Amino acid sequence: MSNIAIKVENLSKRYKIGVRRIRHDTLRDYLMHGVKSLFDRNGRSFTNNGQPSTAGRRANAIWALKDVSFDIKHGEVVGFVGRNGAGKSTLLKILSRITEPTRGRAEIYGRVGSLLEVGTGFHPELTGRENIYLNGAVLGMKKVEIQRKFDEIIDFAEIDGFVDTPVKRYSSGMYVRLAFAVAAHLEPEILIVDEVLAIGDVQFQKKCLGKMGNVAKEGRTVLFVTHNLAAVTELCPSSMLLRQGTLVANGPTKAVIDDYLSQLSSTASTLRDGVVKERSGDGRLRFTDVYLRDQSGNRIDNPSSGSQIDIALEFVSERDLSHVQFMLTLYSQAGIAVTHCNVDACGARPHVPRGRGQVVCRIPKLPLPYGRYRLVIAASDDMGIMDLIPTACLFDVETSRFFTRPFVPPAEYSTVLVEHSWQVTAEGGTL
Repeated sequence: MSNIAIKVENLSKRYKIGVRRIRHDTLRDYLMHGVKSLFDRNGRSFTNNGQPSTAGRRANAIWALKDVSFDIKHGEVVGFVGRNGAGKSTLLKILSRITEPTRGRAEIYGRVGSLLEVGTGFHPELTGRENIYLNGAVLGMKKVEIQRKFDEIIDFAEIDGFVDTPVKRYSSGMYVRLAFAVAAHLEPEILIVDEVLAIGDVQFQKKCLGKMGNVAKEGRTVLFVTHNLAAVTELCPSSMLLRQGTLVANGPTKAVIDDYLSQLSSTASTLRDGVVKERSGDGRLRFTDVYLRDQSGNRIDNPSSGSQIDIALEFVSERDLSHVQFMLTLYSQAGIAVTHCNVDACGARPHVPRGRGQVVCRIPKLPLPYGRYRLVIAASDDMGIMDLIPTACLFDVETSRFFTRPFVPPAEYSTVLVEHSWQVTAEGGTL
């Protein structure tokens, strides 16, 4: 017997965009459309001036997936990463049999439970209890099997007081909790989970990740799409990288994520480069430049761990501002927030006069190990956020002597470096 759970061969999905879909809700609509088509020229409709109408123009087409092929074995836990629009969700919809491919094929060997969108597979008029039994029946489970899991599903979803309420009255968080509980507990052989878990609170997300880990340990197959690279690293031994609808990497998760992050870094627009594609705020104060300085005041591109650095933020303010809160956050290459610096930790928020200015955050001993980091900067006051730049700067930290001895902890064991000391005692005294 083959050990293949999912076999995908040359899978492609094409969507037409820019043309309104024509609906025929009644027989009259269908007949009227037929009559109108008699006046089309060569199958195209025209306006009064003889030019083709907008509705008659040829549709634009995009390939959400292009010739994707891979195999997934039973019991594998696979992450799917890539930018928005890379084709991840389209792929999972095809594997969940929600949509059909334009060409190619996908063979699924096992019972599939999927959680792709809020409410997928739920009937809004039915209660939570009724939807649990409905989903179980769709999965091919017997009533006695569903009853055995019922209390466990309700406890996990934390909706005990609403189990007999129509799900159309649920909040999005309740919807997700119940949907995941159903998908994970009704014993599917293949569990497919999309980014929808991001809707839940942090505690529930951790709960879901723990449950997916347990499902994987039971030997079931898990497909996981998320932008939380730390979760992918923790849960998935292997991953696949999609880029513009094509599969560009397939292998160990660390190697795939490194490929993904290097591609993001090479195409990222930063304030440091003079171009920012992504920023938010009302603009009463706007950052104009960001750079790093060493202990001597020289600009540097690659600081060393253990060294003193200044993070200088230049800005322009269109008016006098009071109680300005400046803040910055450093993210690791895996997308983990490593540390956050805020003027609130150092005293009163400063007054900023109209015009150009500069604010400097000093880190006396950089506690970061070797790696690439992303700098997020923001400024706000009592009226709200004035400027927020998610990718203000990308920089690499070089290995240096942080500790008194030449020791560098393994990258997989450390997010930050901390000064510490050891003392060993034994029955005979201090060693």
